[in-house]
Amino acid sequence: MLIPARRRGVELIDDPGIDPAVITRSLGDVARSNLLFGGRRAVLRALDGCLPILGREAILLDVGTGLGDIPAAARARAARRGVTLTTVGVDLSVPLAAASRARIGHAVCADAFQLPLRDASVDVVTCSQVLHHFEATDAARLLAEMARVARVAVIVSDLRRSWLAAGLFWLVSFPLGFHPVTRHDGTLSVLRGFTGNELASLVHEAGGRATVRRALGWRLTATWRRSEGSESRL
Repeated sequence: MLIPARRRGVELIDDPGIDPAVITRSLGDVARSNLLFGGRRAVLRALDGCLPILGREAILLDVGTGLGDIPAAARARAARRGVTLTTVGVDLSVPLAAASRARIGHAVCADAFQLPLRDASVDVVTCSQVLHHFEATDAARLLAEMARVARVAVIVSDLRRSWLAAGLFWLVSFPLGFHPVTRHDGTLSVLRGFTGNELASLVHEAGGRATVRRALGWRLTATWRRSEGSESRL
């Protein structure tokens, strides 16, 4: 079968003892991978559906922001459509929060399971390639916490699990000059990814209803649009 069982595994970048310079290098590879293989495009396409209802000014919170490449692209995309988007990154790593702050203007070091924000205090929450790091119960908790602080929508993008995608990533990582940590973690990330039904089930567990869409590059996106007095929908 082309869809393997979901792996547990441990990504090297999650090791507390890893050299911060390696983390930065690897996340630079991830940002390039997002650009080349559809990760950035998937989030921006989902954001396009939300921009018309945001108004002229809005706040976007990016959870697990890394180097801030995706919220930076979202801000530029929104500006071309007449929306001034204030972007805020959240990352558990102090160096990464600082690095993303330099790119997107605002970032905080915080636990994504306990976001230091009031209910419905930002317009859109994005989360790209973060959810697969967690087992089902914690992934649902994370979704619920993001929904708590979002006023309009939550956009979740992650990897669609596939043997073919994992093998292709491993192969192209060599000519692209990716760090060995990126090669290991990227291949494992694909194998820790989701099927559409699995992602929909996680959202249901978090209290929402899911419409999950496929995107190019073995990506899955889901958008939880919130409206007053109605059930959230992802």
